[in-house]
Amino acid sequence: MQHPKIGKIDPETFESFLLNRLGSEDETVLVKPQMGVDAAVVDIGGGQVLVVAEDPILSVPGLSHDMFGWCAVHIGASDVAVMGVRPRYMCYTLLMPPDTKDSDFRAIVDSIHKEARDLGIAIIGGHTGYYPGFAAPTIGGITVFAVANRDEYITPAGAEPGDDVILTKGPAIEAAGILAMVRESELLLRYPPAAVKKAKSLCRQMTVVRDAAVASEVGVHAMHDATEGGVLGGLYEMAKASDVGMDIDESRFVYPEEVEMVCQAFGIDSAAAISEGSLLISAPPKNAPEILRRMNEAGISASVIGSVLEDRKVRTMRRRDGSITRLSIPDQDPFWPVFFQGLGIEEC
Repeated sequence: MQHPKIGKIDPETFESFLLNRLGSEDETVLVKPQMGVDAAVVDIGGGQVLVVAEDPILSVPGLSHDMFGWCAVHIGASDVAVMGVRPRYMCYTLLMPPDTKDSDFRAIVDSIHKEARDLGIAIIGGHTGYYPGFAAPTIGGITVFAVANRDEYITPAGAEPGDDVILTKGPAIEAAGILAMVRESELLLRYPPAAVKKAKSLCRQMTVVRDAAVASEVGVHAMHDATEGGVLGGLYEMAKASDVGMDIDESRFVYPEEVEMVCQAFGIDSAAAISEGSLLISAPPKNAPEILRRMNEAGISASVIGSVLEDRKVRTMRRRDGSITRLSIPDQDPFWPVFFQGLGIEEC
C-alpha cells in the first residue's frame, strides 16, 4: 500500500514534473515558480512589477473563527512581505460545510476584514459559498498582491557570500502553537496551565509581515519564511535558490521555552518542524546589528545564526549536541504525524 502523503509535494516531483507544466511562456514573468521562492514577480510596465503569492488555509481543531481569519490574512501576506514589498491587495475563497452557522461565517469574514484593514490590504475579490465534502471552513486559496518599483523587490534567491544569516522568533513556532491547541489536554498532564497557555499563544506569532518590514527598512539581500520543513528546510531552500553554501550554528537560535516544551513532549525535532512566523534573513554583516536592534524595539526576538558561504557544497548546521547535519528538506515534516495522531488518525 502506498504510504499516505502529508504536506507539500516532494522536491523531486516539484522540479521534475510541476516545473515542466507551467502553461505558456511569458517574458513578462520575471520570477517564476522555484523551490524556496515565496512569490512570483511579473513586469507590468512603466518600471513597475506585480508581486503575487497564494496559499491555502486549513481549519485546525481548537482554533477560534477569529484566529482562523487572522491566520488567513497573515499567512498570505507574509509570502509577499518577504519579497521586500508591502502587501496591498488580496482575494480569498472561503469554502464552508452546508451546516455552518451564520454566526461562524460572519466571525470568519469579520476577522479577515479586520486583519486586512489593519495591514492596509484591500480585499478586491474572491468566492464564498457552502459545499458538501468540507468538514470545516477552509480557505481554498488566499492570493495576495503588491505593486512595486522594478528595482525594489528582493527574492529568497538573493543571498550573497559573506552575508550574516538571521532568524527571528526561533524554530517550530507554528508546530508548537498548533500542537498546544490540538493536544492541550495531554500537555496539561505534564506542564502548568500557564505554560500551556503561553505555548498556545504562539499562534499569534505565525506571521512575518512585521519582521520583513523591519528588515527591509535596514537593507537585506534575501528573506524566506520557514514553513513546512521548518528552519532546516527553509535554510536549504534559500541556499539552493541562491546557489550558495551556509554554515549555521543551532546553539545561536532563539529558543522560546514553550517551543522546547512542546517539541520535547512529542519527540519533535524543532529545527525541522513547520514554522510559519520564523523569518530567515540574509543580510550584509554591517546591517545585522541594526536589524537586530530594530527587531528588539518591535518586540521581535532575533539572532544571527550563521553565515553564507561561496562554496555551495557546504550547507551544514552544527546541532546543539555538537553533531553536524546537512541542510535539507525533511522527507516528512515531524509536525504532521503528531498533529494527526492528536485527531485520532494514527495511520498518518
